This record gives sequence, C-alpha cells and structure tokens, in this order.
Amino acid sequence: MIVHFSKYQGTGNDFIMLDNLSGTYNDLSVEMIQFLCDRRFGIGGDGLIKINSHETADFEMDYYNSDGSKSFCGNGARCSVVYAEKLGVDISNTTFSAIDGLHHASKIGEVISLQMKDVSEISCRGKDFVIHTGSPHYVRFTNDIDSDDIVDFGKEIRFSPEFTAEGINVNLVQVISDKCLIVNTYERGVEDETLSCGTGVTACALAYGFQNNLLGKQVIDIKVKGGELKVSFVQKKKGEFCDIQLIGPGKFVFSGEVNV
Repeated sequence: MIVHFSKYQGTGNDFIMLDNLSGTYNDLSVEMIQFLCDRRFGIGGDGLIKINSHETADFEMDYYNSDGSKSFCGNGARCSVVYAEKLGVDISNTTFSAIDGLHHASKIGEVISLQMKDVSEISCRGKDFVIHTGSPHYVRFTNDIDSDDIVDFGKEIRFSPEFTAEGINVNLVQVISDKCLIVNTYERGVEDETLSCGTGVTACALAYGFQNNLLGKQVIDIKVKGGELKVSFVQKKKGEFCDIQLIGPGKFVFSGEVNV
C-alpha cells in the first residue's frame, strides 16, 4: 500500500498528515500507524492525523498517538487546520470535529487560534494539579525546571498505580515572569518528552490562573522547547474556565510517499 503523506509541526510537535477525505486510509491499522511514526524505520512523528470528511463540520481531525492510541491533540489540531486549507477546505473561520467534540479555529497569517473545551474541574494534589483539557494532564510547578528530569518524573507519575491503566500526560512548569511560563511535557502514547504539547500548555496556563486566582480575561505566554505559544482564557470564578484559546503556528515540513 502506497501512503501519500505530508509532515507538519507545531512548535516542534510533529505529525504525519493524511488526506482521507475520500476514505483512502480508512483501513490503516494500528501496526501501520506505529510503523509510519517510527523515526528509524518509518517517516517519524509524535502522531498521525487523518483528515476525514464530516457530515456537518468542515472536516474531522482523526488523531493517533505514535503508539496507535487515540486522544485529542492541540498542536495537531492547529496543524490540521493548516493542512485542511491545503486540501481546499475554507478555514478562515472553521469548525471541525475531534475525539472530544467540535472545535472552532481561525487563522491569521501563520497563527492559528484554536478554541479548546471549557474546563470546570481541577483536582488539587497538594501543590500539584490534574486537569483534563481534551487529554488528561498532571501539572507540577518547580523553581528550577532545568535541574528536573521530565522523562524520569513523567514515567513515575504516568505509570503510578493511579494512572497506569488510562495513562496521563505529565508537565513541569516554571514561572519566569508575570504571566510567562516555561513548560516541559512527557506525553503518554509517545512515552517520552515532546518538544511541545498543546493540551499540556493549556493545562499549565489554567493551573497558573487557578493558583493565582486570575479572574476575567487572561493571556499567558508559554515557552516550550520547540518555540512559543499563547493560551488565553476567561476564569469566570475560581476553577471555572471558558473561552480558552490555544494560539500558535502550524507549519509544513515536507511531503512524500512510503510503501507499507
């Protein structure tokens, strides 16, 4: 089977994109997805995304982690919007479907603003937080992020008795100035650190807003190893977030074909 693909990245989080508007890749197996995402034997990517047709939305983002498991992906969603435009979809003010429901997005230049789901449940674990932003995230604030090993810490939390079955993404966060954070993330499904995680930086921004009781409209700048993102939100009252936007680029890398 010849697979025609494009490669995109959102702040270093990289994805294999497939045009599946006509159903060409409906039968792509988990084993094939794992092979394609393998960085030594396949194309290489943190995940794979099929752009499917949808009855009511502009398209469906069908996202797979590199191990073939499914979840929502914020960086992948932004890349999907850019790729869908290349496929001829009008994305000036688009609505698309994902595993967690409908999302709206808009594109100005190279910047995509992606509407995330409202969040009203934050679990406090001492100074740590568990927040679901389309995917589940564990958030810990640290004073020296460079001295902490995100992979070791990520595995410790992700494979702990509480989270080993479903899995959880794990984030370390350092506040570097008012409303500016550094975030490192260990992603389940990839089972390693990634250069960026969209749902992760969203969770960290909300945890920061919750921790500091930032009510009303807020914009948080976030530095990740793959670049910079912004998260805007409205905290109506403590712990209730709406109008959450993940803001950043989605960029084409290369395209090609591979025989699987």
